[in-house]
Amino acid sequence: MASGARAPVPEDSVRTVSPGRRGERGVSAPTRDSVAVGTPKSVASPVRSVVASPRLVKGKAGREAALRRLQLPPASHAEGRGQGAEEEEEVEEETAEKPQMSVPEGDEEEARPLPPVCLSPMRGMWRDEKVALYCDEVLQGCKAEDADEAMSKYLSEKLKLKDKWLGVWKTNPELFFVKYEEASIPFVGILVEVICKPRQSSSSCFKVTVSVAEPFSSNIANIPRGLVNEILEELEHSVPLLEVYPVEGQDSDNHDIALALEVVRFFYDFLWRDWDDEESCENYTALIEERINLWCDIQDGTIPGPIAQRFKKTLEKYKNKRVELIEYQSNIKEDPSAAEAVECWKKYYEIVMLCGLLKMWEDLRLRVHGPFFPRILRRRKGKRDFGKTITHIVAKVMTTDMVKDLSSDTLLQQHDDLDLALDSCYSGDTVVIFPGEYQAVNLALLTDDIIIKGVGKREEILITSEPSHDSFVVSKADNVKLMHLSLIQQGTVDGIVVVESGHMTLENCVLKCEGTGVCVLTGAALTITDSEITGAQGAGVELYPGSTAILERNEIHHCNNLRTSDNSKSTLGGVNMKVLPAPKLKMTNNHIYNNNGYGVSILQPTEQFFIVAEEAFSKGAASGDKKDDSVLSRVMQNLNLEMNNNKIEANLKGDIRIVTS
Repeated sequence: MASGARAPVPEDSVRTVSPGRRGERGVSAPTRDSVAVGTPKSVASPVRSVVASPRLVKGKAGREAALRRLQLPPASHAEGRGQGAEEEEEVEEETAEKPQMSVPEGDEEEARPLPPVCLSPMRGMWRDEKVALYCDEVLQGCKAEDADEAMSKYLSEKLKLKDKWLGVWKTNPELFFVKYEEASIPFVGILVEVICKPRQSSSSCFKVTVSVAEPFSSNIANIPRGLVNEILEELEHSVPLLEVYPVEGQDSDNHDIALALEVVRFFYDFLWRDWDDEESCENYTALIEERINLWCDIQDGTIPGPIAQRFKKTLEKYKNKRVELIEYQSNIKEDPSAAEAVECWKKYYEIVMLCGLLKMWEDLRLRVHGPFFPRILRRRKGKRDFGKTITHIVAKVMTTDMVKDLSSDTLLQQHDDLDLALDSCYSGDTVVIFPGEYQAVNLALLTDDIIIKGVGKREEILITSEPSHDSFVVSKADNVKLMHLSLIQQGTVDGIVVVESGHMTLENCVLKCEGTGVCVLTGAALTITDSEITGAQGAGVELYPGSTAILERNEIHHCNNLRTSDNSKSTLGGVNMKVLPAPKLKMTNNHIYNNNGYGVSILQPTEQFFIVAEEAFSKGAASGDKKDDSVLSRVMQNLNLEMNNNKIEANLKGDIRIVTS
């Protein structure tokens, strides 16, 4: 909800202020000066050393600083949206219906809508400008442990421009309400006058003095002004600076202050990691640049939307778990129980796992679809003890017509659920699916050599993914075959089909992607014939180094379907090959068309592979230009790439591109 929106408030939800409750509110957890945020004194030393290993600083001030960094107000950048003027205009149109709440007698002044806050200048910055701002201007080559100090210095200099200004204080609704719906009231906003004090501690803990400004304005139409004044008195009129957003319509100095605040918010919201100053990093600004590039790839659609959402959720979960651990340890008494020590261990290891996953994503830059670690942990069943195979019929009701073409000695099992059929399979079995709509989480756990085939038109046998799962179809069997099916991807974030190892065959199938397309990992093999692949947000077919693929008589179209206006950020399209070691690809009689990137893109490392391509570029040949057929021919030979009678046309950026990374 933007700053001018008016949220409904239940009458019994407003908190009353009384002297006896002072100090009970606040967004940070209670802390104990006497307890180190590692492990209580009575816990054995191995537990203490392990639990203390995350960046959990000792002392009240340190814990509050850590909590503040983890509990910053929701930053628009994390969701790819700023507090723009366009949003403010929309908001003002929605303010006709004002929420009602009980108001004490004599305090019936209705709050006006909030004015628009300054449009964030960072919203329109190019990635190079962001890199220059953070790496050159703010951090200036500092080490990770000095990042807090650098941010504080930068913010302090900007705050000297003006000591008084108007802003919108956006704070946690828990400060005002006993109960509320987070969806309807994401924050309570109050128009305040801000008085900046000289530089204090770290930028994430900066405090400013505020008072209610005229005219009294809030996103809660009937919030009592007296309640606001009393809460501010409780807080001694001192609130976190990063919770205040300068309003539009003031002078240029205010815009500079607004930019500085956004710079600091974005740093702690997306660029800072709690483990940064614990690990030796020779070039911290280079690490920050990588994270800026990662964020930009998410915003411009280079990384598909569902994948970006998974990364954001992982990062948010990590922050929440950190807060939980800090709060839990802060409340441990002098003599903790064994159960409390165990709970510290559990919470700590959850954080370690999330930390490792985030590092993996950052190091891999998500490529196109995020870090691929093995999804399948289930062991192969192999063949049945008695050596027979079974044909599993998947249909609501089985009739004699369904099995008339099968031999008389065929062993049959009928299932009305595809998941049950797959769960019953051993190597050598066949699953026969009749027209209908199905879902099966076991398609993401294919370990045995089976055949899954539809009977009838492929458009009538629809298998949809389960949106709550990461994977749809994943195989590590030696030989799996899918025939005459339509796979409809809904919400899963891995490739629509992922071949982890072994060989998979897709024959006469329709693959309607929503996230990424077909992914063939290192060492795996794939054969696709007479099939259609469409709608992928990345490439239709993604070949990892050392993989093998045969594509014959397929249609691959409308891929790289990214929801972004900046198409220059991605070259992916029909088929994407990642080189070193080179994958093997044979393409015959395929039609690759209407993709937003290139028909076929080949990604090679700089100055390590195919120098012949670089020689061609130095002579002026465009990287997507096919005029120099001899160069392309030599590259194809080096790649073990065989292309015969393919029709590659009407792709937005060109037909074939050799990309030097």
